[in-house]
Amino acid sequence: MGHVRDLPKKSLGVDLEHEFKPEYVISAGKAKIVRQLKQSAKKASSVILATDLDREGEAIAFHIQYLLSEKRKAKSEKQKFYRIVFHEITKTAIEQALKNPGQVDLKLVDAQAGRRILDRLVGYQLSPILWRKVRRGLSAGRVQSVAVRLVVEREEEIKAFIPETYWVVGASLKKGEENFKAYLKKITDQVRAEQAAAALKQAQYSVKEVKTRQVKQWPWPPLMTSSLQRTAGARLGWSAKKTMYEAQNLYEQGLITYHRTDSLSLNEEAVGQARKFISQKFGAQYLPDHPVFYKTKAKSAQAAHEAIRPTEVNFQSDNKLYKLIWERFVACQMSPAVINRTKVTIQADKYELFAEGEKLVFDGWMRINEKLKPKNEKLPELKEGDKLDLIKVLSEKKFTQPPGRYTEAGLIKVLEEKEIGRPSTYAPILSTIQDRHYVEKEDKKLKPTAIGQAVTRFLLKYFPKIMNYEFTAKMEGDLDEIAKGRQSSVSVLKNFYSSFSDKLNEVKEKAERVVIETEKTGEKCPECKQGEVVIRIGRFGKFLSCSRFPDCKYTKNYKEIVAGANCPKCQGEVVVKKSRKRKQFYGCANYPKCQWASWNKPTASGSEPEVKD
Repeated sequence: MGHVRDLPKKSLGVDLEHEFKPEYVISAGKAKIVRQLKQSAKKASSVILATDLDREGEAIAFHIQYLLSEKRKAKSEKQKFYRIVFHEITKTAIEQALKNPGQVDLKLVDAQAGRRILDRLVGYQLSPILWRKVRRGLSAGRVQSVAVRLVVEREEEIKAFIPETYWVVGASLKKGEENFKAYLKKITDQVRAEQAAAALKQAQYSVKEVKTRQVKQWPWPPLMTSSLQRTAGARLGWSAKKTMYEAQNLYEQGLITYHRTDSLSLNEEAVGQARKFISQKFGAQYLPDHPVFYKTKAKSAQAAHEAIRPTEVNFQSDNKLYKLIWERFVACQMSPAVINRTKVTIQADKYELFAEGEKLVFDGWMRINEKLKPKNEKLPELKEGDKLDLIKVLSEKKFTQPPGRYTEAGLIKVLEEKEIGRPSTYAPILSTIQDRHYVEKEDKKLKPTAIGQAVTRFLLKYFPKIMNYEFTAKMEGDLDEIAKGRQSSVSVLKNFYSSFSDKLNEVKEKAERVVIETEKTGEKCPECKQGEVVIRIGRFGKFLSCSRFPDCKYTKNYKEIVAGANCPKCQGEVVVKKSRKRKQFYGCANYPKCQWASWNKPTASGSEPEVKD
């Protein structure tokens, strides 16, 4: 049901004069459930609080206890409140928790309150400045603005990138009936590349050296929140929001352990069950001599939590996310795969070419899923002195590539590496920056909009501290210290707000208004005949407008045509559309005559690309 008590939406809700005391109100739409809880509590001698085991869950438990204790008449026997915590919704886990009840952890509640108040101070006091200096309706956030900065800076890297030319020169060779390819080292000079290709056509080829080494490839660790979101993004094509929604359902069904965790710890009993399953299903050779336990690298990880795993290893399901979690857990307790990697040096007169191959000797943990096994890069059986036949010389001009735009999974990885945000915040951050049109998806990659770039430039200029990666990470560390009882939320808030409030006043008076760059269409405005039609971004996305706005009020719906793509049904133009849930898909521009639509971008030939699991 979420929070039942929170800061008010229409006001700051924080008393700046009295140590940042929060003003809590019943959350919108939660009055009915609060009444029901109060009625039920009247009939009970005790109340067991069994909310989630993170800071948000602890805060929810605290507020429920507060509301149910509110205005109670003195009784000879006071109502008792108990807090229980469990990592999975199973009979055993619940019974164990009930045997060991505790009380609400006020340190965690203080940490949650500190984060909530901090985010409110930044969001509610920065946003009005953005309204005045950039555009009405904008908002800023302590973590979301830093996430947008990452996307903006990656886009700037891409634009500033100067490609370098190089040549890949090699030969397609043959020994007996088997063919393979070998290449020279990268060549950056065209004349040298042409000389090498000409020489290779006349050369005699022989094997100079063969080196084979055996390597062990260990399984990945079990999943935690960030790696779950990244893996589901890479293998299933899911957004972080969808992944967490599906994980919530699996958790509530009792199929997986708690899915908001930054720990790699595993329950010894669960590990024992996995080892028994592996031995019976695959055989002793797939089972290491000892159980495998993984150490969490992040300093801020909550060691009391567990990694995400199935609650019952013998239960298997076709549910895609469950299958992914199950495979990762079982695989992490299996023997390593063994791979033979071979590197061959081939002499071609004065040139040396290199060929590499690998062969899976023992599949180990990869046995869990055939798709995890590497494709064998086969080489013929070669030995020193073998003579080889030339089939043809290979020469190709190539260019170095700029860094790619972030996918959601890629951005989560960077946020995690920089210790910005926490596992439970990644999905909301990614949803927020897209919903507010600071970032948009293009071919499943994150691209900053003109608004996102303008806001980032403004905040970097006037609020560099708020936008600083190290400062944001330090704030997260301070919040963790509150949870451990080493700091108080009031002290952390005071340290932050003293300089922040001064900066707010300064920027209100001195900052210049930002002009948002608009994308031009090259068309004259059909109404005023003077302005140019430009693409703007509003509350509901992109639209066409006159560059002379507000003098000219011309507007029109915007259709984003996909260049080089054709409708597979009628060969018409393909346009980008949004579903009711604001998810991007592709449709025919001739709708409603042609009703073709797809989540996947069609190719120029009119066929849809293959979607890989």
